[in-house]
Amino acid sequence: MPPTPVARIRRFNRAVTTEVGALDASFLGRGRPLGAARVLNAIGPDGTELGAIRDDLNLDKGLLSRLLKGLEDEGLVTLSPDPDDGRRRIARHTPKGADECARYDALSDARAERLLASHPKSEALLAAMDLVASALGQHRIEIVAADPRADDARYCLSEYYAELARRFAQGFDVSLSRDPDAAAMTPPAGAFLLAMSDGLPIGCVGLKGPGPLAEVKRLWVAPSARGLGLARRLMDETEERARTLGMTTLRLDTNSALPEAVALYRATGWTEIDRFNDDPYPDVFFEKHL
Repeated sequence: MPPTPVARIRRFNRAVTTEVGALDASFLGRGRPLGAARVLNAIGPDGTELGAIRDDLNLDKGLLSRLLKGLEDEGLVTLSPDPDDGRRRIARHTPKGADECARYDALSDARAERLLASHPKSEALLAAMDLVASALGQHRIEIVAADPRADDARYCLSEYYAELARRFAQGFDVSLSRDPDAAAMTPPAGAFLLAMSDGLPIGCVGLKGPGPLAEVKRLWVAPSARGLGLARRLMDETEERARTLGMTTLRLDTNSALPEAVALYRATGWTEIDRFNDDPYPDVFFEKHL
């Protein structure tokens, strides 16, 4: 009898638990278990409020308190009142704690590199990991404003352009497109949004103004995160940003080689209209009144 889906998931869970050392008393040989190491890693360089750590790691308040107490006793962290709200506390690394966090990062990077080097299909392995991470972390995906010229945005845009080149019969050359650098998608004329999953960019969309009539551009979601409703979330947030900028009508263009995009726009209240630009790539045009 073939293995059941549940059996396959449980096999996967056991493999991950073993690989990451979840049950080790000394995670990565540094003398403390994984839970304490994750709390240490969750503290940012400028300190992090305890509620944010709890939310990030989905930890019980009591357990977080015990883990932080152990890290305090080791001289790795300090706790102090939030200067803006005395009811909250901020965790910060001591110099010793910052050094220990760096050691964990180096050891974790080395372990990851060994795993990739040992697998004959490293790209397929990474794609599978991305798919699982997106599925398990879908409720933690954040949509944030970004500069379209920043590294995370440029990564998403390059992936978007590469996908268009694969899917369009004539290929895709961004230099022939309107606003190839997306420079117009910045406040106060527009906006650029990123979908972030545990610090990694997995989607983007741009809003290009200025004025009451604006365009939505560059909607892209990583293959590993498709089917989770992320494209719709990005579009909904774009409409909200447009309203705050005083925009009353939005337009966008797409290509019939992207049927999932066409279906999304039709399903979310966009109306098909005549061509409104001379861009050589789109063949389907939409408009929406806010």
